[in-house]
Amino acid sequence: MADRPTLDDETLAFAERMFDLARHGDAAQLQTMLEGGLPANLRNSKGDSLLMLASYNGQLDAAEVLLTHGSDPELANDRCQTPLAGVLFKGDMAMLELLLTHGADANGCPQGGKPPLMYAAMFNRTDMLERLLQAGADAQATDADGKTALDLARAMGAQDAITLLERF
Repeated sequence: MADRPTLDDETLAFAERMFDLARHGDAAQLQTMLEGGLPANLRNSKGDSLLMLASYNGQLDAAEVLLTHGSDPELANDRCQTPLAGVLFKGDMAMLELLLTHGADANGCPQGGKPPLMYAAMFNRTDMLERLLQAGADAQATDADGKTALDLARAMGAQDAITLLERF
């Protein structure tokens, strides 16, 4: 990843307050800040966007505000994870729906990452597997190691996911 600019303490403190607004779901304050020019895709030192933090922490209203103001649901962090990865890890179906509605790619996979279906498979989230498949996720897609969602479900012992994915 490219070098990031060095920021002064005041700017860093402001940015941290914005990340806290996203984590804690202060949708009204985020709305005000976005209308005032806050970049919708602001990222922290780990590459987590405001949307990543809001979605991972289940802050549906904050995520909606961010998406409405142009947050990119496909923006990956430094671990090659998009907001869908965190949502699938947490099992938040409402957030999954919101992200898909706002353009998150059911097959989206940043360089070096895993397609969303793999996260749902590993954590045995069959309702989310079914929703991703309905949204066009490819059950045969592979990660950088050549593994499919079924392979990862088997490695994790995710029996319900295995049963579902064996049909594809």
